[in-house]
Amino acid sequence: MSTKNKLKALLPTKLRDRLRIYAYRAERVARRPRFSEVPMPEKGWPILLGISFPKSGTHLLNQILLGFSEFAPFAHHIPVSFAAYDGDTGRKRSVDEALTYLNSLRPLDVTAAHLLAWPEVVERVCTPAFVPFFIFRDPRDVVVSHVFYIAEMLPDHHHHRYYAEELHSFEERLTVSILGLPEADIEFPNIAERFSFYTDWLDRPEVLPLQFEDFIHNRRETLGKVFDHVSERVPNLPIDREKAIDILEESINPKNSPTFRSGKTGEWKKYFTEEHKRIFKEVAGDLLIKLGYEKDNDW
Repeated sequence: MSTKNKLKALLPTKLRDRLRIYAYRAERVARRPRFSEVPMPEKGWPILLGISFPKSGTHLLNQILLGFSEFAPFAHHIPVSFAAYDGDTGRKRSVDEALTYLNSLRPLDVTAAHLLAWPEVVERVCTPAFVPFFIFRDPRDVVVSHVFYIAEMLPDHHHHRYYAEELHSFEERLTVSILGLPEADIEFPNIAERFSFYTDWLDRPEVLPLQFEDFIHNRRETLGKVFDHVSERVPNLPIDREKAIDILEESINPKNSPTFRSGKTGEWKKYFTEEHKRIFKEVAGDLLIKLGYEKDNDW
């Protein structure tokens, strides 16, 4: 660990977060002269909000939204993010905590959130204060990624010990990632129920839905949709559309986006056994159809 990181570790978490936000605000003020001639939109500057289902391209969407800072006065760092579940304890955060997070944001912020679609939260997000996006991924790839993430990449996660010590094979872990742990003290429902907390984002025209796979197979077209979604709210961005798409594409750094790094989709086919297919169809077959990944359960 570097000396800088050692010093950071000595600071209480809340103080460290507060100092980071202060530094971010000061940096944003220093950047204002660069964009002093960019006209303010009629409804004021919005917040760019990247909502994601876990293990579906959170870092990728962050990078793309931060790319707007290259040609508009949006932030080029994320000062604060939000997760619906605390990673260390597994505690489900409340609606009030989500609203407090949203209300802490300021115009021109760029932020990332695993944000459940509680009605009060949806109504707050679907206002001119925000330009919201929702990225999701084939749930079969999500559960595979979840196994690797919990068992190998995140030893502090509240489910790590169970995955590493109680489950003795990848097949067992994948089964749990599909079916959840209904009897566990910490809430962990099956994959369809986990996604159901987010589905209302798909029903709001203010929110741009994004399939992770489209950034692999139709990248420029999808980046164009991202740019157009922001342009609807901020119509006088001082840049040609194709040039903006170039910049957004250049902002993607696969090394800092674990989900995007391989550049592959459909990896679940390598890991699903016939039994995994059966139980997935049983609990989440309809979800795949709803999201457009399958036409029926014949896969």
